[in-house]
Amino acid sequence: MSQKRYDKNFKEQAVKMVIEGKRKTMDVAAELGIHFTTLNDWIKDYKINNENAFPGSGKLRPEDEELRRLKRENIDLKEELEILKKAAVYFAKNQK
Repeated sequence: MSQKRYDKNFKEQAVKMVIEGKRKTMDVAAELGIHFTTLNDWIKDYKINNENAFPGSGKLRPEDEELRRLKRENIDLKEELEILKKAAVYFAKNQK
């Protein structure tokens, strides 16, 4: 059975029906035809990340994107440092 995909707008509206409408999660889930635990997960994500919740398939939250960039930069800097260490050893040997 394939997993159904819901867009960001649908998820936000479902969450707001519970949060702002003061309706029970079970009732909203049944009305929308989604599983109770799915809606619960969406609510948790929305409460933690607000407007950054539900970034979509293949997209990252801004903080995750920054973390990915910094990890890549760290790898690059380590590689450059190794090259500089080898160059320093090479030039130190040739100075004698």
